[in-house]
Amino acid sequence: MSLNIVSWIKERQDLKRYEEEHWEGSFSEYLSLVEGNPDVCRTAYQRVYDMILSYGFDEYEDNKKKITRYKFFSDPIDHGKDAIFGLDISLQKLVNVFKGAAQGLGSERRVLLLHGPVGSSKSTIARMLKKGLEAYSRTPEGALYTFSWTASAKGQPVDPAVMDMINGERFADPMHSEPLLLIPPEFREEIIETLGKKNKNGRKITIKGDLCPASRLIYRELMEHYKGDWTKVVEHVVVKRLILSEKDRIGIGTFQPKDEKNQDSTELTGDINYRLIAKYGSDSDPRAFNFDGEFNIANRGIIEFVEVLKLDVAFLYDLLGASQEHKIKPKKFPQTDIDEVIIGHTNEPEYRKLQNNEFMEALRDRTIKIDVPYITKLNEEVKIYEKDFNKEKVADRHIAPHTLHMAAMWAVLTRLEEPKKASLTLMQKLKLYDGRSLPGFTEENVRELRKETQREGMEGISPRYIQDKISNALVDVHARTSINPFMVLNELESGLKHHSLLSNEDLKKRYRELITLVKQEYEDIVKTEVQRAISADEDALSKLCANYIDNVKAYTQKEKVRNKYTGTMDEPDERLMRSIEDKIDIPESRKDDFRREIMNYIGALAIEGKTFNYKTNERLSKALELKLFEDQKDSIKLTSLVSSVVDKDTQEKIDIVKRRLINNYGYNEESATDVLNYVASIFARGDIKSEK
Repeated sequence: MSLNIVSWIKERQDLKRYEEEHWEGSFSEYLSLVEGNPDVCRTAYQRVYDMILSYGFDEYEDNKKKITRYKFFSDPIDHGKDAIFGLDISLQKLVNVFKGAAQGLGSERRVLLLHGPVGSSKSTIARMLKKGLEAYSRTPEGALYTFSWTASAKGQPVDPAVMDMINGERFADPMHSEPLLLIPPEFREEIIETLGKKNKNGRKITIKGDLCPASRLIYRELMEHYKGDWTKVVEHVVVKRLILSEKDRIGIGTFQPKDEKNQDSTELTGDINYRLIAKYGSDSDPRAFNFDGEFNIANRGIIEFVEVLKLDVAFLYDLLGASQEHKIKPKKFPQTDIDEVIIGHTNEPEYRKLQNNEFMEALRDRTIKIDVPYITKLNEEVKIYEKDFNKEKVADRHIAPHTLHMAAMWAVLTRLEEPKKASLTLMQKLKLYDGRSLPGFTEENVRELRKETQREGMEGISPRYIQDKISNALVDVHARTSINPFMVLNELESGLKHHSLLSNEDLKKRYRELITLVKQEYEDIVKTEVQRAISADEDALSKLCANYIDNVKAYTQKEKVRNKYTGTMDEPDERLMRSIEDKIDIPESRKDDFRREIMNYIGALAIEGKTFNYKTNERLSKALELKLFEDQKDSIKLTSLVSSVVDKDTQEKIDIVKRRLINNYGYNEESATDVLNYVASIFARGDIKSEK
């Protein structure tokens, strides 16, 4: 068996790709690579920006505002594992910062600070950028290179003197430096002109900075050894492909706060290797220094500062030079050039401390804050829970329709500010934000609603809390095959009592009231759903529609209608027309306008050679369904479900409705029975309100 596995793996290995990823060549060969593809020597910001664009983007309009959605943040690398939903505006602002930095417009000299409440995807954004950069460095488009020093020049035996200089046969540049930094500063401008080409984004090649102290020492000693002959010095250079990897600490760094007694700034900038001091005779010899701090190893890539503002002030000072000057100060060495994206994230209390600390004015001035709020669009919030609680992950339990939707609805309601217009409810505001249309409100009104808010999305319930409570409902020991919205909403409500981030009793009370509001909304939804399941007879709906249209046509043209049974010509059936129009709140004063609208719509379709179908008119379709339900509900006697006796005929009709709920709406046997019993109890108490 083991031999089969080995053979199976061998057949699937991509040795050609491995060879490409471990390419090595001379400095001259690297210059040829640069001439053919200037992208290989991009800056870190340019590489991150190009990486994001490589996955493409879509543009769409939201309430007359043009928004770009970058496909990269849907996590195509891991098939959506870290996909980010509902934050297109924040991500667009972030990518714009990268764009400006890639063009050298100044934002490359800033610390990018993701700021927002707990659980708003700040860490996920940083993780995505690191993961994306790793994957991009493995592609031909994202290739980058560094170099090593070797004791043997090409075609020559090992030089003992050079071996002593580099402490062995080969010495890798400890900070993965760009090979073009080996070019003496006085020649760089002319060489850039000679290479001449711009990359596909129209950016010129740039050579900024100097070698790290270790490579600079070797470079200097080799220049002395060869009496200033630079061409012989670079014969000891081997250029190699650089694959970024957080696990291997190559080009990707992560730094997070720890106990102040066990953490110092050497974790950022490296420390002395005391074992090598005896060999080199000085602790200021760069070969006796470990350039393995997070700033060192993240050179050419990206460094993430977790909860950056919780760091000791001494660490924050290191950020000043790293961001503005692109330099760090290792112990006992001169300032050292770095090229990396610096991104941190923090929550609001910590950011307020920064704002109130007058001694940190320099850091505030070097910071670009990107707000990462909670999602305020219902359909985007639902996607989070659908990703985490899909059929593959929850195979043994059925999640009834609307369960995740209602949990998401409550989460979003906690984040919204009360509308200033007395005529608008919070639930209506949620629906407007979600793209639904309400009478009397335009897209411009929705934009105004968003503009008038102060802190919307920066407060409220975290998705993590919702996920935890859905999980609690799923692992409940009670022997059920499904969970429903009430089970999850009850979990959410009971958890408020011991919520670790909620100490304000008034706020808890408000959140409980919002749960009641969501339950009312759910009641309206399932009543409509059951009504549609009962009235889902396509033939009956088509006949009712045809009868209505015949009467409307006669009414608008001041004609009579032929009675199909008696053959006589009768007046249009006003009672039938009004019974349908009442279902969608068409007042008596507007009935003529509505009927003309319908006839004009049918006429326009006829001109285009199309046939009218009631399903294409949402309002008419809804009215017909409600009318048919009203006509049929008494024959089905759904209220008998709450009694102990159900006759055979009624049971057969109820079973038909149940099958429709299962086949058309996604219920299973248990959850369909639950929802029918629930709606039946509403009808039994006389609470039969038409859905408006």
